[in-house]
Amino acid sequence: MKKFGILACLIFAIPNISPIQASAVDPLSVAATFERLTASSALANPSVAVIDQLTGAVVFEKSAYSPRKPASVLKIYSAAAALTYMDPTERFTTSAWVGVNEKSIVIHGSLDPWMSLNDSVAKKMGRTSIPRIEYNALSALQEANPGSIRNSTIYYSDLYSQDVANIKAFFAKRGVKAAMKRVSSEKALELSGEEILSSQSPELQEMLAFALTWSDNLLTERIARLASQAAGYPLNNEGVARTFDEVLTGLGVDSKGLLARDASGLSHENRITAIQVARLLAKIRTDAKFAPLISGLPIGGITGTLKKRFVDTAPEAIGLVKAKTGTLNGTTNLAGYVEAGDREYVFVIIADRLNRSSRAEKFARSTVDRILGKVAAPLLPIFPVQPAEVVAVEVVTTA
Repeated sequence: MKKFGILACLIFAIPNISPIQASAVDPLSVAATFERLTASSALANPSVAVIDQLTGAVVFEKSAYSPRKPASVLKIYSAAAALTYMDPTERFTTSAWVGVNEKSIVIHGSLDPWMSLNDSVAKKMGRTSIPRIEYNALSALQEANPGSIRNSTIYYSDLYSQDVANIKAFFAKRGVKAAMKRVSSEKALELSGEEILSSQSPELQEMLAFALTWSDNLLTERIARLASQAAGYPLNNEGVARTFDEVLTGLGVDSKGLLARDASGLSHENRITAIQVARLLAKIRTDAKFAPLISGLPIGGITGTLKKRFVDTAPEAIGLVKAKTGTLNGTTNLAGYVEAGDREYVFVIIADRLNRSSRAEKFARSTVDRILGKVAAPLLPIFPVQPAEVVAVEVVTTA
């Protein structure tokens, strides 16, 4: 005989699953977010451009064609130029020798951009330094010439003028009146006796990644000049400017508004437009040739000059923003890519009209971080668990 005397309530936890809505990161919502938040007084009328990488469409623009100061965002142009005209696996070697002539040293250069002017910094980063070459060359010169070395000769090939000046000053400070004589690579070989030291740089693509990640000004300047030389232009600022223009034109990007007075972005006379940078970033994003540039960009909250960004201001964007910073007095810029679910947006924010104070610049950076925090979203949705729903189920028992 059956009894229906027990009614049991079984509690099932049925989560209310609400994945990130696509509408939060669709182009219209992203445009609305940028329009609302870039109007903040903290950014002092910035120049802004946002492109949907999926379609190539300009999602938002604000004074996007206005020439502005790029600061270190200009390093993107330098890296693009290097990867356009140079072999990414190229290495540079520098060696020093005791000369076959009495009281002489020979330095075989290759315009190595990796050499540092500071020995302690060089050791920390695993780089060769000019001071290391200088000290070792002086010791070798003294050992090879027991008498006075006051009037000595240093033959050199393919060194930067700044390095030549530093070497001359180093020896002069130590009582050696060194005659600096530039020679060809072939002549340098003829004049060389015993090797003192030799150093080889990492591959160009590794140096570029370092320059972008840590915003290394001198390294960027020298790489850009090498790119200018490879493009057939002079090894100077004028050559760099012509090379930048040619790179943009070759990629189908309008170079109007570009004014390059250096390669690192230190000059306050440099000018670019937000739309120009955005189109450049959009063009190179899927081109394998520029992969070292993309991978070298700092990652928000994780690497390089963005390592401390977003951590407190917009933690939801950590790891989802890959961009180049740009900072000068009164200027706080950011240009790169932000992941937004199944989309990626190219963004450029140039805030170069700020009050020249650390407080104003910090406020601007925080504002930029929060804007990107509103847009950033991981590809895989997050499923937050809401309070469980209670469902009563009647259970029939038998006796």
